[in-house]
Amino acid sequence: MTIESNSGVEAIVLVGGQGTRLRPLTLSAPKPMLPTAGVPFLAHLLSRIKAAGIDHVLLGTSYQPAVFSEYFGDGSTLGLELEYVVEDEPLGTGGAIGNVRHLLRGDTAMIFNGDVLSGCDLVALSQQHRDTAADVTLHLTKVDDPRAYGCVPTAPDGRVTAFLEKAPDPITDQINAGTYVFSRKILDSIPAHRPVSVERETFPELLAAGARVCGFVEASYWRDLGKPSDFVAGSADLVRGIAPSAVLAGKTGEFLVLDGAEVDPSAVLMGGTAVGAGCVIGAGAVVDGSVLFDGARIAEGAIVTCSVIGAGASVGARTVLSDVVVGDRAALGAGIELLAGARVWPDVVLADGSIRFSADS
Repeated sequence: MTIESNSGVEAIVLVGGQGTRLRPLTLSAPKPMLPTAGVPFLAHLLSRIKAAGIDHVLLGTSYQPAVFSEYFGDGSTLGLELEYVVEDEPLGTGGAIGNVRHLLRGDTAMIFNGDVLSGCDLVALSQQHRDTAADVTLHLTKVDDPRAYGCVPTAPDGRVTAFLEKAPDPITDQINAGTYVFSRKILDSIPAHRPVSVERETFPELLAAGARVCGFVEASYWRDLGKPSDFVAGSADLVRGIAPSAVLAGKTGEFLVLDGAEVDPSAVLMGGTAVGAGCVIGAGAVVDGSVLFDGARIAEGAIVTCSVIGAGASVGARTVLSDVVVGDRAALGAGIELLAGARVWPDVVLADGSIRFSADS
């Protein structure tokens, strides 16, 4: 299957969310613009859209919209034509689609949630949509434990039969993976100028009306980056080459170090760690499966595991962090121990030894 089969398909990327689950990281930048394996996450998604033969991309923005246009401009450096539409108020997934549809030029649009890291075969997805004459085709992925998600069962011919809320005993392991193909008539039917959820309103109404809603089921890489643990894991998977991207800022491996960073020869980097430009990592420090934004500093003997260290933040000597988010410019003193989802807000200063999760001095 070739990218020519995506001729005439356009993309809508929904990037308007405030990313509250990732605070304090998203206080300074929208979630899709957070550094992920060395570049904004959105750059990875746009690279896959381009690789699939789609050139015209509409970005539905709301929160800090200028950050997107300042970084990507008109998209020409990526070989894309980007256009931006700003929501004056949050409109939900469906409302955001309706808010940008006036800029579409053709009959088919592929919709992306801007916080999903996926290996979905986008060419095959659009080809199935065309072959089945579907009104809407949803990318459905299989997960080991579907109880945390709404489930989407399908009939043997691929048609979606229901959209089910979370349940303790799901009837299928298929879930909505956040990528869709819409025909123009369905796009035009979404109400304008009000909040709409495609998951809770549009899709169930389409099923009730007898529309042809189909599932494209596969088990490729998939991760929602909405939570800190998933953001860190997704970045690490990109660095190690487990997750797909055409814009990785270096070779895949156990770590990625951007230009201008200083890493002591005795420091240990592993687990898909990404080290931003201008970072400094001291002697004997261990950084495992973590993300260091530009200018972060890790002092000698510190241990940082599965954590995010914000831009310009510092971690003191022998401090231990595991599953922690440290905001921009925060300063953590020596001998601190933070574990299990702790979050430090920007510019906070913690004195030496001021917080520990164990009795060791």
